[in-house]
Amino acid sequence: MSRIGKTPVTLPDKVKVTLADDGTILVEGPKGKLSWQLPKAIKIHLEGTTLRVERENEERETRALHGLTRALVSNMVTGVHEGFRRDLEIQGVGFRAAIKGKQLDLSIGYSHPVLFDIPEDIKIAVTDNTKISIEGIDKHLVGQVAADIRAYYPPEPYKGKGIRYAGEQVRRKEGKTVQ
Repeated sequence: MSRIGKTPVTLPDKVKVTLADDGTILVEGPKGKLSWQLPKAIKIHLEGTTLRVERENEERETRALHGLTRALVSNMVTGVHEGFRRDLEIQGVGFRAAIKGKQLDLSIGYSHPVLFDIPEDIKIAVTDNTKISIEGIDKHLVGQVAADIRAYYPPEPYKGKGIRYAGEQVRRKEGKTVQ
């Protein structure tokens, strides 16, 4: 049995879970609502303030989905209660970011500004022109937005310029040597 899958998900106060007959789970909390369609062989039982994820059979795919389902439901509960956040840092001379309407404007050394459309459920804040904070209730969407922004100019190994996650260590290479 999956160690992750059999761990119950405890519901904090102000979080409400609704289970539909067609296998849809709806999680509502102070930050918003999330819904997800469960796989066919996975069932969720609500017992007071805990959720238990159970599987119907022992097939390989069902066992794999057991732990995945529990992790996704746990992330949904955490997201509507507390939310998720990723921080990015821009390093490089003249590199900066700004928010213009519903777009993130990145000046990162190209001949043109890079404009990133901010999705509906995501809040982006820029501080000091070089620090980007991405917040939202969907962990997958927050991580994907951070990865998409980072992909415009990943940190390069020689000077360390680029967009990196906060606290990310970039392995530096030695440059050319003069003989």
